[in-house]
Amino acid sequence: MKRTAKDWLKVLILLLDEVVIVAAVLGILWYFNIKLPLWVAVPGALLLGLLAFITHKMIVPSFHLRQVTGREGMIGMEVEVMKALKPTGVVRVEGENWTAKSVEGEILAGEIVEIQSVNKLVLEVRRKGC
Repeated sequence: MKRTAKDWLKVLILLLDEVVIVAAVLGILWYFNIKLPLWVAVPGALLLGLLAFITHKMIVPSFHLRQVTGREGMIGMEVEVMKALKPTGVVRVEGENWTAKSVEGEILAGEIVEIQSVNKLVLEVRRKGC
């Protein structure tokens, strides 16, 4: 998967809270004139670098996943017709009945259809594989 500048920007934004915490800790240490030994500073920096790397590897792939909720998540789903579509009827989507409109004529109850689009609260469907 190709990483884009937009992906890097999102990761940087996600890491901002860690950066703010580190800056606050360093500011407090400076204010009270506390010196960090090298054996504490180096592992701390390595740990922050590791955190950034892990965040990038775990988060960026999720930016490119297909949306599974809302109207965009319904498009492409295969559902069963509960009440014949002449051209309007009812289909069952994950246990819920939805008003649906056939975009290709009459479809009988029991047939499997694919959701093509969502127009307000009406699903526009067509036979599976057409």
